Amino acid sequence: MALTVSVADHPLLDLDAFVMRFAQPLDALVTPASILALLEPQASAPICSSDTVRAEVRALLRHGGFKPAGRSKPASEYLHAVHQAGTFPAINAAVDACNVVSLHSGLPISLVDLDRTHGTLRVGIAEQGTSYPFNPSGQLIDVSGLCCLFDADGPTGTPVKDAQRTKTHGRTQHALAILWGTRALAGRTTQAGAWYRALVADFATLEAVELAPAG
Repeated sequence: MALTVSVADHPLLDLDAFVMRFAQPLDALVTPASILALLEPQASAPICSSDTVRAEVRALLRHGGFKPAGRSKPASEYLHAVHQAGTFPAINAAVDACNVVSLHSGLPISLVDLDRTHGTLRVGIAEQGTSYPFNPSGQLIDVSGLCCLFDADGPTGTPVKDAQRTKTHGRTQHALAILWGTRALAGRTTQAGAWYRALVADFATLEAVELAPAG
């Protein structure tokens, strides 16, 4: 049975999602050279970001009152900055593929270890005062007004920073990818999602996700 994620009504949000299962833990998988090549400075990709894409993604994040700037900029903008600086990190096969697609498409992507989530999953706007640790040191991010993926324990993934408690890690074998697209960029989410699936198909079994309107 497909995983179901309920999605609250939103005038701009255009989500795509799928599940990856890995035959081995991530720390035993080698990132394909074809994926790493896409991190090179002059790499050619089937989809390209732009200033227009970055502006529309920021507009998506601002809809609920969130301010996507500084340390709270979209994750895709962080990747663009480190790529321009020549300091793009290689982490593991799943994260590297995620970062490649986010970098070139300009869309933020969450990658969540499903075995670390609890209860049902839903997407909605975070209430005022919502925060969570996003790194091992326990540093908090305030996501009030930001569209988020929630489980029974709170936010797990956002277009800015994923929650530390559900991040993928070396032993991960069951992950959920969420592409945070906007209707203002018609077709981009679908195109990026199809490319993402093609990149990981050699080392992951893919499963569909049902995105159901919240009742």
